[in-house]
This record gives sequence, structure tokens and C-alpha cells, in this order.
Amino acid sequence: MKTTLRQIIVTVLILLIVFTGVQLTLQSFKVEGASMEPSFSDGQYLLVNKLTYRFHSPGRGEVIVFHNPRLPSQLYIKRVIGLPGEQVEIQEGKIYIDGKELEETSDFPEIPSSDNVSVTVPPDHYFVLGDNRNHSSDSRSFGPISQEGIVGKVWLNYWPPSEWGLSPEYSTTLE
Repeated sequence: MKTTLRQIIVTVLILLIVFTGVQLTLQSFKVEGASMEPSFSDGQYLLVNKLTYRFHSPGRGEVIVFHNPRLPSQLYIKRVIGLPGEQVEIQEGKIYIDGKELEETSDFPEIPSSDNVSVTVPPDHYFVLGDNRNHSSDSRSFGPISQEGIVGKVWLNYWPPSEWGLSPEYSTTLE
């Protein structure tokens, strides 16, 4: 009887440790809307790595999940474009970082030429854009986001099964 009780207690403790570990490192996220197409589609489920930004800061081109600055209970998914201290300008549909044009994949729709922006990204903040530049509420409307509001980096697509795999990576270079 003592052995059975001990096994139950050990099993419950192991389950609690595993559950806590998963809760601290991963979070499920459902994409809602078309703001990240073609990279992520409405209704797609993703795993977000909540641990990675405890060791390093987000990098340009990474896709992150963060709390909406205007409604913190709502989560958004966007791509990091501007880093702390950088001057981000959007002029005539092109993105410039510190005066250099940002070259991205041609998969993303062009930014409407009327969406002109010029902002210096504050310390511990990031300028983010949706991949579907024509249909995205992002830093063009709510400004740079705080690092404190970042939940984590998108890591894995797990639903639907036909989309299963690691988050797509896109290169971004300054010319």
C-alpha cells in the first residue's frame, strides 16, 4: 500500500513538473485574419517559443506573437522589421532602415504608397509589420511595440496537418 501511494505521489509530481515546464516554454496560438498571409493563414495553429527571448533579443525577419498595445488581452502575430534605435521609414511602398532599403522576399504584397511612416524605434521596442501589408494592423497604426509585450517567437505550425512544420524563414537584407 505504501509503495502504491508513493508511486502515485511521484507520478503526480512528475506530471506537475512537466506541465509547468511546458507552460513556461511553449504557448499555442491561433492565427485569426489574413494579416500574415502568405506565411500563415486564418485558422492555422502555431506553437510559440516563450523561452528564446530570455536569452537574446528578437531579430529582424523573425515572426513574433505579442500583446496588442491597444488591447493587451488580445494577441497579435507580426514580423520584426525595425530594431531598437533604428530609424524606420516607409516611403512610396518601400521600407528603409537607417536610410538603407530593406530587401525582402517578393512573396509579400507591396505596401500601399500612401502608407508613409518615419519613426525612430525607442530602446527595448520593435517595429513590426504583417506580411500581408495591405491588410494588417501593425506598427504603422499603433507604433513600435515594447519588448515586455512580446510573448515569444513563432516556432512550429501544427494545424492543419498539411501545414505542419517549422515556421517559414524569410531573409531580409539591407542594401
